[in-house]
Amino acid sequence: MDERAALAMLAETLEHVGDDAAVVDGLVITTDMLHERTDFPVGTTRYTAGWRSVGASLSDVAAMGADARAAVAAYAAPDFDSEELGAFVSGARDVCQAVGADYVGGDLDTHEEFTVATTAIGDVDDPVWRSGATPGNLVCVTGSLGRSAAALERFAAGDLERANALFRFEPRVATGRRLALEATAMMDSSDGLARSLHQLAEAAGCGFAIDADAVPIDPALESALENGDPAMGETGPEATTKDGVDDPLLERAITFGEDFELVCALPPRAFDELAAALECQLTVLGDVREADHGVTIDGDHLPDRGYTHGG
Repeated sequence: MDERAALAMLAETLEHVGDDAAVVDGLVITTDMLHERTDFPVGTTRYTAGWRSVGASLSDVAAMGADARAAVAAYAAPDFDSEELGAFVSGARDVCQAVGADYVGGDLDTHEEFTVATTAIGDVDDPVWRSGATPGNLVCVTGSLGRSAAALERFAAGDLERANALFRFEPRVATGRRLALEATAMMDSSDGLARSLHQLAEAAGCGFAIDADAVPIDPALESALENGDPAMGETGPEATTKDGVDDPLLERAITFGEDFELVCALPPRAFDELAAALECQLTVLGDVREADHGVTIDGDHLPDRGYTHGG
């Protein structure tokens, strides 16, 4: 079974499965695992690996509207190189510092493949779950989409400095706390916007109507596709359409995932004030509909495609 099927099975017996993090007596806790072959392209520095792996867990804390407190990481590699290990810890510490959290250590082990397991904790009085989206709400996303897809292109092209810079993202912890004041539902976009919308729709028993022109696409991804860069593969300029999305740039932006932005539902009255207060861009993608509407983009069905582990 793939990751989603496994999670569905576990949700039948584990109470807290199904959101970005578990919340126990106001304590938010989440864990992630990343592997060299699937998560760190050739050329990824250990500093970037430390930043990105810990950042992924901090993003889950952000998606609950929580205040991040601390993170740990279990670091496994074929051998321990002092420079690589030091760089990893520096990256982990720096991404924690960027969101006001502490990196407090972890574990070391040998393994045939460089692998990182991270855990982040935070606290929250009133968490934002995925299940609260209500018809009439706006559906919004922070930042822009496609940054990680563009990073992959830069890795393939050998532009490692740019690639690593694109691969390091700042988790939206402060933004998540502000959005939590009004958001009815929220999650991060690590599996891609399209999949995130389907997950929110399933959790809340609702539908979504999205405007394709509203999707904020990262300029780095636009540049990659305009140049026909080989790492874009079948989503390059000559790509055939796929699953109802007839714009290769849009298809890549909403299905690649790994951008760690926040997707949320908001009452319309709250948007202007929140957007003005945030440190990053907040874009209205469309609105929440009744469940029988499904998930659509420009009136057409939006397929449930995105990043999935395993399967």
